[in-house]
Amino acid sequence: MGASRRPRPKPPSLLLAGALWVLCAAASASACPHSCHCADRSGVVVVQCTSRSLEGIPPNLPKDTAVLLLSSNRITSVPRDTLAGLNRLRELDLSHNAVESVDVGAFEGVSASLRTLDLSNNQLSSLPKDTFAKLHARVRLSHNPWHCDCALQEVLRELRLDPETVNDVSCSTSVQGEYVGQAVTRVLDSGINFCNFHHKTTDLAMFVAMFCWFSMVTAYIVYYIKHNQEDARRHMEYLKSLPSAPPLSKDYDTASSGI
Repeated sequence: MGASRRPRPKPPSLLLAGALWVLCAAASASACPHSCHCADRSGVVVVQCTSRSLEGIPPNLPKDTAVLLLSSNRITSVPRDTLAGLNRLRELDLSHNAVESVDVGAFEGVSASLRTLDLSNNQLSSLPKDTFAKLHARVRLSHNPWHCDCALQEVLRELRLDPETVNDVSCSTSVQGEYVGQAVTRVLDSGINFCNFHHKTTDLAMFVAMFCWFSMVTAYIVYYIKHNQEDARRHMEYLKSLPSAPPLSKDYDTASSGI
């Protein structure tokens, strides 16, 4: 029997490349933005970015981030896919910023894992209907200048509002002025349906538009008739002003009779 062959050792260059790849992968997974502080608390990665004068959500957040604290900054919007890849994110605090808009799909990448979302004390007045689609988190929306209308009612319909702050989600403006300053949920629970009012407003607008159109058509017909009557009157006056034919003489009539 021949001697068994020993496995060839891998070239040092391949081993070194593999080790570098593992180190880079680990570094990319745990990299922390320079404006934030990252900490591992009993296996929970917390990214602290509070009060850092940030104007947007930092890119390249650690992929294993579980808690992301971004309160008290200058963030004005939450773009689509800005949180993509943070599949372990459970808590997101965006309170006390200047958020005016949230894109549809902004929370799409974290909808399965997110449990708490804080958007309180911002500048939100309205949101797209599907902003929180498939989101099961408990959401804080208090102390924003909300405009109470059908669109906001549709957004809140399937949303889990935080029970401790739900009464602070109030109408700053409204399609019906008497509800300004009142809690949105109390208004809706009383049986008010902003969508019905929206439909009534639309119907009224259509009625006004149809009335204006009918009035314009009627005015045109009246003008057309009066204009034609004026033309007819002038034509008759013109015919009357024409010189009449001279009457036939008596001798001509006699001669015509003899013939």
